Amino acid sequence: MTRRRLLLAVDGGNSKTDVAVVAEDGEVLATARSGPFLPHSAGVAAAVDEIERAVGEALAALPPGGDGGRFDHVAAYLANADLPVEEEALARELAARGLGPDVVVRNDTFALLRAGASAPWGVAVVCGAGINAVGVSPTGEVARFPALGRVSGDWGGGGGLGEEALWHAVRAEDGRGPATALADVVKRWAGTATVEELVLGVHFGRVDGARLHELAPGVFAAAAAGDAVAVELVRRQAAEVVVMAEVCLRRLGLLERRAEVVLGGGVLRARDPLLTALLDAGFAARAPHAEVVVCGVLPIVGAALNGLERLGATEAAKARLRARYDPQGAAGRLAGVTGPA
Repeated sequence: MTRRRLLLAVDGGNSKTDVAVVAEDGEVLATARSGPFLPHSAGVAAAVDEIERAVGEALAALPPGGDGGRFDHVAAYLANADLPVEEEALARELAARGLGPDVVVRNDTFALLRAGASAPWGVAVVCGAGINAVGVSPTGEVARFPALGRVSGDWGGGGGLGEEALWHAVRAEDGRGPATALADVVKRWAGTATVEELVLGVHFGRVDGARLHELAPGVFAAAAAGDAVAVELVRRQAAEVVVMAEVCLRRLGLLERRAEVVLGGGVLRARDPLLTALLDAGFAARAPHAEVVVCGVLPIVGAALNGLERLGATEAAKARLRARYDPQGAAGRLAGVTGPA
């Protein structure tokens, strides 16, 4: 019996690392999850250790004498691999671990694009803990951003919204800024009597500043209740999502033709009514030909689809993979933000 070629698909994120062992016919043989993928803070080797930990669990779940043990291709789509030089370093480390003879490492926005789009091209904007975007043209040209935070011009995501909420709350409390319900949002979240207590907690390391992204739902709730400061933050977030997509479309010559724009990440998947309305209006004004969809499947699907295409898999194999994660066939075609057909 001819051995089926095997793909290792990897989705490395800020909170977890998912892997899937997939046969070339689209069958998902095993999956596993390990800890966060953080090469920028833990180092490349430690980050790849998380991938290997998940791979070990996945291989242990395969039946004895089955297809497991050797990967013909590794498709790793990783958060915090924001620059080509970082992708290259991670690819070298994965290859050195002997996971497979053919390794592709790309930023996780490419996996979001493939998971939500109907074809291997289009634009994707992820707005989760942070914000990033990528575009791929029908002929393979790429548009992307450094995505290094404020230093590279980025704003938004749960982290950005949380930091802004705290900034406005501090100024509301001490009188430098207008009154805002965000002060109460911050105090309830932190369990403090004053906003200043939280500020000092962050300063002295008693509170992890990386957790400020947890304030984002409170920002949207305050905006829904009519708080003017919160509304402006939501308005700014919508504008950032739209402009990132618009720039990618323009760079690739796609602004004047139908092209899919895939939205993902926790902030966008939540489909807050105000944010959704602002996105609808923003895309209608700045990218009216865009077909905007909210991706409802896991990014590992995009990593695996890209990997199957690298192996030259059939359309039936890709459909089988999608059906494993999206049995209702609703991936990327959910109610919410939409554009023209």
